[in-house]
Amino acid sequence: MREVFDRLEDTPEEHPLRETETVYHGKIFDLVKDRFGYGDENLVREYIRHPGAVAIVAVNGDGLIAVIDQYRHPMRKRMWEIPAGLLDVPGEAPLDAARRELAEETDLVAQEWTKLLTLDNSPGGSAETLHVDLATGVRPAGQRFDRQEEEADMAIGWASLDTILDAILASRVSNPSLLTGVLGYAAWLERHRP
Repeated sequence: MREVFDRLEDTPEEHPLRETETVYHGKIFDLVKDRFGYGDENLVREYIRHPGAVAIVAVNGDGLIAVIDQYRHPMRKRMWEIPAGLLDVPGEAPLDAARRELAEETDLVAQEWTKLLTLDNSPGGSAETLHVDLATGVRPAGQRFDRQEEEADMAIGWASLDTILDAILASRVSNPSLLTGVLGYAAWLERHRP
């Protein structure tokens, strides 16, 4: 029988970095090659260095969740998502980035913010961390943001938790921010219902 753990928590761990090389420098991410010591071995790993991102489960007074439909070129499809964006402003805290992204992508602001979860999207090949927050007391921002590129034609609307959960469980949607955020929100609701 294997051990049963009653508490799980990831822990930071550093190993001697022998060499690091930026193989590719891009607009959003870099491809990095590290050589590092691990026990008696020298290992080489290539991975994506990414600034990180935020995603927001924005819930209105009717309990509906803000969703957007946006073209994602690497996947060659339009994808249903929750509002999200990069941590691309130097020194900006994740919560401040979440507030900014909610306003920029949906023209909404929120009265209350709650940290839902943190996700390392693909830790075997990417250093991207996604911070997911719950935004409630959502209302119009008072100003409309000018959207460019793939954001210019994205649809913005509302969906119920059940509608999104049905889409997730039927594999009709696959965006990791949407899946993680909404499943995290559903778990949060279970633990915080009176």
